[in-house]
Amino acid sequence: MGSASVAVVLLVVAVIFLFKTMRTVPQGFEWTVEQFGRYTRTLSPGFHILIPVVQAIGRKINMMEQVLEIPSQDVITKDNAVVRVDGVVFFQVLDASKAAYEVSNLEQATIALVMTNIRTAIGSMDLDESLSKRDEINAKLLRVVDDATHPWGIKVNRIELKDIQPPRDLVESMARQMKAERDKRAAVLEAEGARQSEVLRAEGEKQAAILQAEGRREAAYREAEGRERLAEAEAKATIMVSEAIAKGDINALNYFVASKYVEAFKAVATAPNQKILMMPIEATGILSSLAGIAELARSAGTNGAAVDGKRPPAKPQN
Repeated sequence: MGSASVAVVLLVVAVIFLFKTMRTVPQGFEWTVEQFGRYTRTLSPGFHILIPVVQAIGRKINMMEQVLEIPSQDVITKDNAVVRVDGVVFFQVLDASKAAYEVSNLEQATIALVMTNIRTAIGSMDLDESLSKRDEINAKLLRVVDDATHPWGIKVNRIELKDIQPPRDLVESMARQMKAERDKRAAVLEAEGARQSEVLRAEGEKQAAILQAEGRREAAYREAEGRERLAEAEAKATIMVSEAIAKGDINALNYFVASKYVEAFKAVATAPNQKILMMPIEATGILSSLAGIAELARSAGTNGAAVDGKRPPAKPQN
């Protein structure tokens, strides 16, 4: 019975020593090895064998990129405005031994460092700058914090301010200021639009007046040209009648007088202010004038036939 108990104890001790000797490091982690409490080396992911009692696992360091939430804090800006700020930090451990032994609490130290630099960065700016230059603040924080944490064996990849909250009364004042600025801008744009509309309307009226003047000028020119041609025709007709009278042809005179008589009568009859026309008309004068026109036409036909009769006959073709 005693030998069996000893065997069981020895088996348990062997299992414990075996467990302490063979270790498997998971992917994304690195473990430090301590020999009698002193750091000796770092275990990479995979299977490793340690010396029992002499060597032991010290720290298990996460080598993947990690995210730290920066708690919100009140910060006073350069113009004495109080804002509430929070953010996030993205970092990654590059040297497991430094992250394990150069700082006591890596995450807490990083959070404290970022919060201090947030107060410094925003405290050097006015409220308007802190609200509008967030990218500039993030870049400044990243540069300062990354340099400060380099001895800890980590790399700070990004720092982002999630929210910058001014006091409620300040937000309401800013909203009223923004509304007044927008109303002012809208009034300016409306006035500018009205002015531009008036300018365009005046320009259109000016162009219309110019076109109308040009149209009236062209119409007057055409009318004058028509009157000139009519006067030329009248003068030519008068000359022809005068020549005919000089040759003793009285029918041309009758034709000229009759045409003028008919035109005058037509003008009187078609006047817009005349509804009923009552005037004596000598029918015999009109008939004699018409007879003169017919006689003139017969005379012209007779002369044309005489001219045709004087033409020599055409020679027969061979």
